[in-house]
Amino acid sequence: MRKILLVDDEKDIVEMVRYNLEKENYFVITAYDGEEALVKVQDSPDLVILDVMMPKLNGFEVCKRLRDDKRTEKLPVIFLTAKASEADEINGLNMGANDYIVKPISPKKLIARVQTIFRNLEPLGQDDSLVQIDNGPLTINREKYLVYIAGEEAVFPKKEFELLFFLMKFPGKVLNREMLLKEVWGSDVFVGDRTIDVHVRKIREKLGRFSDAIETIKGVGYRIKILS
Repeated sequence: MRKILLVDDEKDIVEMVRYNLEKENYFVITAYDGEEALVKVQDSPDLVILDVMMPKLNGFEVCKRLRDDKRTEKLPVIFLTAKASEADEINGLNMGANDYIVKPISPKKLIARVQTIFRNLEPLGQDDSLVQIDNGPLTINREKYLVYIAGEEAVFPKKEFELLFFLMKFPGKVLNREMLLKEVWGSDVFVGDRTIDVHVRKIREKLGRFSDAIETIKGVGYRIKILS
């Protein structure tokens, strides 16, 4: 059973989120401020869901301390916060958070994001046997090199296809530009960030009304949404 540390100073939010996580058979431990979170993390959770605005230590400071500690540097962290500015989101992601979610969020969406984090715990690129990925109206098949958009077949040039396939392997996960360059173009090929941006723009054009499925996280990289 996966263990989740839930940290928020608002008890009603803690109870609501804990109830929904426990319904999905997660074991939940709680903390109500930043200092208590650093104590509870010694219980070895598999994931931390962390508010930002808290007494004693705010969530950003807690995340920084987790990343600075060898024992917790790779512990997945989701920020769940009312701080909705782009600057705050970029700050949280640059600190090493795996996701940044703005309140309010429906329990179903939160559970989906948690499940995605756990699916993504495997090393990137490990599953080379993966042939087809389905995400809502989008389906991508590596064997046929085809993309299906709401059931309609679409052909993508090789690099656009590989970039979309890699994004779709990790729905809900922010992938930075350095990672995308390495995984899609390889470490021996020199291309700049602008190359990725141009390819993403062309992919969005082909996705048509589903173009907003790919989110730009300014200053960081890209994320493909979990679609219903």
